[in-house]
Amino acid sequence: MRFAILGAGGIARKMAATVIRMEGVEAYAVASRDGAKAEGFAREFGFARSYGSYEKMLDDPKVDLVYIATPHSHHHDHAIMAMKKGKAVLCEKAFSINADQAREMVCVAKENSVLLAEAIWTRYMPSCSIINGLVSSGVIGTVTSLTANLGYPVGHVERLRELALAGGSLLDLGVYPLNFALMVFGRDIVDISSSCVKTTAGVDARGNMTLTYADGRMADLHFNMDAATDRRGMIFGSKGYIEVRNINNPEVIRVFDKNHVCMASHEVPPQISGYEYEVIACRNALEKGQVECPEMPHEEIIFVMEIMDKVREKWGITFPQEA
Repeated sequence: MRFAILGAGGIARKMAATVIRMEGVEAYAVASRDGAKAEGFAREFGFARSYGSYEKMLDDPKVDLVYIATPHSHHHDHAIMAMKKGKAVLCEKAFSINADQAREMVCVAKENSVLLAEAIWTRYMPSCSIINGLVSSGVIGTVTSLTANLGYPVGHVERLRELALAGGSLLDLGVYPLNFALMVFGRDIVDISSSCVKTTAGVDARGNMTLTYADGRMADLHFNMDAATDRRGMIFGSKGYIEVRNINNPEVIRVFDKNHVCMASHEVPPQISGYEYEVIACRNALEKGQVECPEMPHEEIIFVMEIMDKVREKWGITFPQEA
């Protein structure tokens, strides 16, 4: 599979460092609006081709899969551009700025019979099945609630500061606690409460949301772009609890009884970076002629965006592109 990257920023570098170590994936092309930047990127990571134009890279018939690594304010336009040229797309999270954009992207994928996947890496990791296996085993009894948080001091980064770039903590960081809750508890949500603290530029610096489920389970989630949080996910049951260290890239999963005694510790399998799992999922989907990855189907992608839309509506935050 010949792999191409659209955008040559920080996240693109992490992906490039991953794919060059993968078997069955060729680090083929990179594109940037800055041709010199693309050329330097290609030289550093050993990509075969570099382009100073997104359009020219997408016209290359050898490209099999395009990884969209631009700010999420541009995901909609860049993904659609790629799909209309017949290219399969792996789009970095947040998938888009809202559910309407996500729906349009999915429609274009189906109309052009091309793969469209979201690069929300935690959905593809082996840790996902480990966690759900432990919950369904009954080892912690009847599960009643969970908490999850993610925070880094990244509020100085331009794409997070600016409303025009769909900035704020929710789409960049809050998407991870939200996905953690949905991976474990599913989608039967009957109520969402939420609050945030805004910056002077009008984006959310930090926020929280509580999801209440039809069966009474609750998920309390926190996200913060001005502070480092412990990044833990905790799942609580009648017989004990499960601790997931670092929901953004699980390191270890521990099971405790109700007396806080650790009964088991599960290490996650060795990995390159964690990004490889979403690339493998795309390769598998392409081999089967699928337009979506079963690990993160289109319906689930749209559902996540719908929740974040509802939360932003409660906060009174609208992006300029939505006006």
